[in-house]
Amino acid sequence: MSDLNKLGLAEARDALRKGDTTSVELTEACLKAIDAADALNAFVHKTPEIAMERAKAADERIKAGEAPSMCGLPIGIKDLFCTKGVPSQAASKILEGFKPEYESTVSQKLADAGSVMLGKLNMDEFAMGSSNETSVYGDAVSPWRRGNDDAQLTPGGSSGGSASAVAADLCLAATGTDTGGSIRQPAAFTGTVGIKPTYGRCSRWGIVAFASSLDQAGPMTKSVRDAAIMLEAMCGHDPKDSTSAELAVPDFEAMLTGDIRGKKIGIPKEYRMDGMPGEIGKLWSDGAEMLKAAGAEIVDISLTHTKYALPAYYVIAPAEASSNLARYDGVRYGRRAKLEAGDGITEMYEKTRAEGFGHEVQRRVMVGTYVLSAGFYDAYYNRARKVRTLIKKDFEDVFAAGVDAILTPATPSAAFGLGEMTEADPVQMYLNDVFTVTVNLAGLPGIAVPAGLDKQGLPLGLQLIGKPWEEGDLLNTAYALENAAGFVAKPQQWW
Repeated sequence: MSDLNKLGLAEARDALRKGDTTSVELTEACLKAIDAADALNAFVHKTPEIAMERAKAADERIKAGEAPSMCGLPIGIKDLFCTKGVPSQAASKILEGFKPEYESTVSQKLADAGSVMLGKLNMDEFAMGSSNETSVYGDAVSPWRRGNDDAQLTPGGSSGGSASAVAADLCLAATGTDTGGSIRQPAAFTGTVGIKPTYGRCSRWGIVAFASSLDQAGPMTKSVRDAAIMLEAMCGHDPKDSTSAELAVPDFEAMLTGDIRGKKIGIPKEYRMDGMPGEIGKLWSDGAEMLKAAGAEIVDISLTHTKYALPAYYVIAPAEASSNLARYDGVRYGRRAKLEAGDGITEMYEKTRAEGFGHEVQRRVMVGTYVLSAGFYDAYYNRARKVRTLIKKDFEDVFAAGVDAILTPATPSAAFGLGEMTEADPVQMYLNDVFTVTVNLAGLPGIAVPAGLDKQGLPLGLQLIGKPWEEGDLLNTAYALENAAGFVAKPQQWW
C-alpha cells in the first residue's frame, strides 16, 4: 500500500487486521512525512526510536490476535502531555530541559491501547493562544494556503501543531487540549475533526495545567469515526484526578449509525454576531438544512447570557492560570535564571519568571493575579463565577426543553495569516474564541466538523454542542453532518 500516512485511524486499523500492512510500515511512512515537513514546524520533539519500538510491539500484539482498536496506529502527542523521558515543555522556555519521570494518564491509556507515539507537537505556550504564535519553538504553520497566495497561515491554537500534523498527513491522529476552544478552533481552521469531551470524561493528570476547571483533553482526527475510536481509548475514570468521572465509557464507534431522525437541533440566536462574514452565516444555515434533510427538527433557541461568556472566560481562565503557574519559580525543575552576586530568592523568582514566560503568558498571569487580589476578588472573579453559572443554566434549560444538540459556527472566520493579528491588540485575538468558550464554561462536549471552503479555498467548520456525558449521541449527529457535507478537500503540498 502506498501513501500509508494518508490513511485515517479506521482505515489503517482495518488494513492492519487484514494483514495488508504492518504498524512498522505505517510508522515508517509517517516518520518519513514528518522529516520532509520541517517547514510546518508541527513536530517539535521527534521520537523515532520510541515509535519503532512501539510499532514492533504492536505488530506482535496484532499477530497474537489480541489488539485493541488503536493498536499499531501512529499518532502525535501535544507538548502539554507529560511523556516519560521525553521533553514536555508546554512550548515554554521556563520548562526547558524538563523530562518527566512519569506519563500522563491520557498518553498512558493510548500507549496501553497499542498506539505509536511519533513525537511531541507544537502549541501555544501553556496553551494560551489562538494562533500558535506564542510558542518557544516558533510558529506552527498550516499546510493550507489561500488560493495562489504564499502567505503562511495559522493552523489555529493552542493545539496548532496537532491540527497542522493531522491535516498534512504527518500522523494518523493527534491529542489536543481544549480550555476555551483549543481543539475545535484549530480543527475548523485545518479541515479536520476535533472533539472536546464533557469536563471530567478524560483525566487531566499529567497534563500541564492552564485553567483547571476548564481544561479537557480530546482527539484531533481526519474523520468523525476516527474521533470516536480515539476518544474511547482516551476516556475513563482516573483516581489520580479528583474531577475525573466514575462513568463507564461506551463504544462510541458502535453508536455511529448516521440516523438522526427525530432529533431536535437548536440554533441559538445569540450566536449571530455583528460583522460575521457572510460565508460563515451561509455555512451555518446550510448545515442546519443538511441536518433537517437527514430527518432532524431544527428549532430556534435562546442562550441569553452568551454575550457575557468571553469577558467571564477572560477573568476565570487567567485567574486559574496565575495560580497554576505560580509553581514555575526556578527552584525544583525547569529553567533557572543566572543570578548575580547579592541576588536573593526574590530576585531569582523575578528573573526566572521574566525570562521563562513569554509575553502572552505574562499578560494572563498579571490579569489573573489582579482579579484575585484583595479588593477586586468580588468585583471580578466572583462575579465571573456567577455569570458562568448562568451560562451553564442557559444550556441546561435548552436541553431540558427537549433539544438534543446545538449547531453553531466553530470560528468567526477562516484561518488568518501568521502575524496578521498584532500583539498590540490582544482582544482581537481573544475574539476568535467567541463561539467556543461557552462550552468550556458549561463543561459540555463540543465537536468541530469541516463543512465547506471559503472563496479563497480555506476550510470552514461547524460546531455541534451536546448534552453532558452524551458524546456518543453528539458524535452520531456529527457523523450525519459529515456525511451530508461530504468535505474531502486536502491542502496541496507545498512544504
